[in-house]
Amino acid sequence: MKAVWNGKTLAESNATVVVEGNHYFPRDSVKKEFFHDSDTHTTCPWKGLASYYDVVVDGKVNKDAAWYYPEPSEAARNIKNCVAFWKGVQVTS
Repeated sequence: MKAVWNGKTLAESNATVVVEGNHYFPRDSVKKEFFHDSDTHTTCPWKGLASYYDVVVDGKVNKDAAWYYPEPSEAARNIKNCVAFWKGVQVTS
């Protein structure tokens, strides 16, 4: 699987985990240079507290376009150390 935005590959992995239709990429498959910490947090009733990254490519910012669960619940432990995408980031095989 590959995550692409604004013509750049943000992450690529053969070992994503699919939860609720979203591909979660292992953290070591993510190109850190495109990610900046966001202050945004949301709560999922069963996965726990999510944190977000702004994706920045060639000076363009896609606010909160990636998210992860730093300490997911026991039910979601398979997505610990993984990052998922939305907001126009194309995830394809």
